[in-house]
Amino acid sequence: MSFHDFIFYAFSAVLVAAAIGVITSRNPVHAALLLVLAFFTSSGLWIQLQAEFLAITLVLVYVGAVMVLFLFVVMMLDINLVKLREGFWSYLPLGAVVGVLLALEMGAVLWTFYSRGVIEAPALPANYSNTRELGRLLYTDYVYPFEIAAVILLVAIVAAIALTLRTRKTSKYVDPAWQVKARSQDRVRIVKMQSENRQD
Repeated sequence: MSFHDFIFYAFSAVLVAAAIGVITSRNPVHAALLLVLAFFTSSGLWIQLQAEFLAITLVLVYVGAVMVLFLFVVMMLDINLVKLREGFWSYLPLGAVVGVLLALEMGAVLWTFYSRGVIEAPALPANYSNTRELGRLLYTDYVYPFEIAAVILLVAIVAAIALTLRTRKTSKYVDPAWQVKARSQDRVRIVKMQSENRQD
């Protein structure tokens, strides 16, 4: 086994363990942090596949923006974990069926891949840029799916902000119209006091 294969299998093991931790962790903050680990490990695998732009995009966009948004929402929603766990076992049969189907589909993909044999990637010219090629594909062949994904992300951000700004007893609300009507005479009172000179 070469060093490249060892790194690939090590990163893959960490990625699978982090993904399992995301779906089995009872603490939503721990699940979000494990998802950050999964994103970092995935970016390492992208770098091994010589897709540096996708790797840095995964770190900057998902870890730097999306996961911060997830943590913000999770910590601001004040989730009641006791109620959330009450009906957990009722979803187990459906979850087991979905898990078995996913495992069968992944097995079919792997069997198809290995039955054909490993296909070597074609040699690329020296001036080839995967970033330029990815941009060309995104903004020509896949421009509509790209724009739809951007709109969906925008809707998700607006929904997250709306969820965190819901009316709660503990939240402090400030009326902007009341702030604009404020006058200095109502806020500041100048009191004239006689000065005293003390001599010890």
